[in-house]
Amino acid sequence: MDFSSKLLENAVYEMSQLPGIGKRTALRLVLHLLKQPQDQTTRLVSALENLRSEIKFCENCHNISDLPICEICSNPRRDKSLVCVVEDIRDVMAIENTSQYKGLYHVLGGKISPMEGVGPQDLTISSLVGKVKQGEVKELIFALSSTMEGDTTNFYIYKQLEGHEVNTSTIARGIAVGDELEYADEVTLGRSILNRIPFENSLKAN
Repeated sequence: MDFSSKLLENAVYEMSQLPGIGKRTALRLVLHLLKQPQDQTTRLVSALENLRSEIKFCENCHNISDLPICEICSNPRRDKSLVCVVEDIRDVMAIENTSQYKGLYHVLGGKISPMEGVGPQDLTISSLVGKVKQGEVKELIFALSSTMEGDTTNFYIYKQLEGHEVNTSTIARGIAVGDELEYADEVTLGRSILNRIPFENSLKAN
């Protein structure tokens, strides 16, 4: 792709680094920005800079937050004895959109995947185990994607919690095997949360 401007080429290259954005789409987006009033582009740049410099991760659940403790964890109406374990922030958003869940979350930051070089030490599993050891958590809901990596992560956490008084459950398989949680429709995901099953039962099913 030939560019008449090095500035344009650099902008297209940086835009194309975003997931799902090829060079043609990046070019279209950059040219669109050039057509907009300069203050609109300035607001976009400012929003991205503020995101990078000011965003925080909740000290309790590792969700993205503007404050040290996120709005979900600081909400007194949430059930602190119930914790839903998810892979990333998008899953929190997906479950919240169902309006069916009133507990807290724990964001792992990924799944155990030896092929990608991701081990338990790369996730927030140790802080989850520590949270359970404090005794306030009565049930963990495993809400990871129903993939081999998700199931491996669930089982690893389950083994780490042996000997601790905490119930473990997993979302009902209204979510098709191999599906990512964030792509499930809200009704199906909501029912999967409400109709969760003991984690031990999911082991027998496998």
